[in-house]
Amino acid sequence: MDEQERAERVAKGRRQAEWLASRDVAAVAVTFVDTSGICRVKGVPVSVFDRISGWGVGATPVFDAFLLDDSIADTSVANPSGDLRLLPDLSRVVPLSAQPGWAWAPADRYTQDGKPHPGCSRLLASRVVDRLAESGITAKAAFEVEWVLFRGPADSDPEPFGIGPAYGMNRVIEVSDFAVELLRTLSAQGVAVQQFHPEYAPGQLELSVAPESPVAAADTAVLVRSTIRAVAARRGLAVSFSPSVQAGGVGNGGHVHLSLARNGQPLFSGGEGRFGLTTDAESFMAGIVERLPALLAVGAPSVASYLRLLPSHWAGAYGCWGLENREAAVRLVTGSVGEQTRAANFEVKCVDQSANPYLLMAALLASGLSGLEQRTTLPDPVHGDPASLSDEQRTARNIARLPERLAAAVDAFAADKVLTETFGPELTETILAVRHAEIEKFADASPEEVVAVTRWRH
Repeated sequence: MDEQERAERVAKGRRQAEWLASRDVAAVAVTFVDTSGICRVKGVPVSVFDRISGWGVGATPVFDAFLLDDSIADTSVANPSGDLRLLPDLSRVVPLSAQPGWAWAPADRYTQDGKPHPGCSRLLASRVVDRLAESGITAKAAFEVEWVLFRGPADSDPEPFGIGPAYGMNRVIEVSDFAVELLRTLSAQGVAVQQFHPEYAPGQLELSVAPESPVAAADTAVLVRSTIRAVAARRGLAVSFSPSVQAGGVGNGGHVHLSLARNGQPLFSGGEGRFGLTTDAESFMAGIVERLPALLAVGAPSVASYLRLLPSHWAGAYGCWGLENREAAVRLVTGSVGEQTRAANFEVKCVDQSANPYLLMAALLASGLSGLEQRTTLPDPVHGDPASLSDEQRTARNIARLPERLAAAVDAFAADKVLTETFGPELTETILAVRHAEIEKFADASPEEVVAVTRWRH
């Protein structure tokens, strides 16, 4: 950053601070997401926000090596020596309606000499978006957010709040006041909610938002989850976004929707391929389907993830794709007749909210780009539940079960050159160190013990 750019940021930060002060905001939560998917924060008073806008706020690089329980993995890259600067994105500053007096801004992380921190997942996602743009393609994305609402406070034997039937109106009635406050709060914060509904498990709810550019979509995922937690806390309720909140039960997913366009023309409709796909869309999806096992080390990165990733649970436990198939890891959504150009997209279902959304977005886009560059072809789509097929039928159709343990996904990630080269040696080393440390931590734990440790962390 040169001096002119820094001066411009300071001036913009000063205007932002004046605007925030006029709205009775006292402090800004400047956040980033670590390797374990935990949102970390540095709070700064509005009175110094102009200086922070230009120079950033300090944070140790060791955060990159934090596990979900705040223990620290042994890695040569992320260590307590040195410092980083968190630079808030001044275009995403949002007063927090459920936290009066606070605003929020996502941060990019730089070294003290002004270079991009190699472990910054948000900057990584931005770089991959730029690579996609070089091929003439733009992407839109959105994260679905699922959570379980509990009667508070958070404890070891929580009671779900809203126990009516799955997807039933009874549950909406039970959580009606909470839902109205949440929807109004998100609207006041500029989040365009498209759907809100009960999910399968007791107390489980889901919220979908409008598509945005990929980095903005990851930002919104962070904001939405923080807002859900804040609204719940105001009502004395507790929230879990963990992939597994009850051993053996249906867990929380963190599905990602993606669509592409070239020169403004959608690539997931109007093509000559299957279901109206263009050749580019097929290759992009194929690049993701091909490396789903490795992607899980980023998109299902916790030991608890594999308590959720079960066949016949709509979790996408098999490495396949299909038209509107909720048991496939990748689900093609064409939209209704007449709205395909606006609605057509695909959904990655095998991922959850223990993932860092920026890392996940970077990994998905890099995988799709590889498919484009290699002109990878999609296998045949799968209709129905792959678990209903015999082992022989799945083998004949090349339908493989995705990794059943985090260790297998980590091995696949370590061997995947597309992902490791995209992430770079420093970030790759850190991811592997953190994943191996979590595997070791839970090596002798029962599913119930894993759930007890992870339930309130995400």
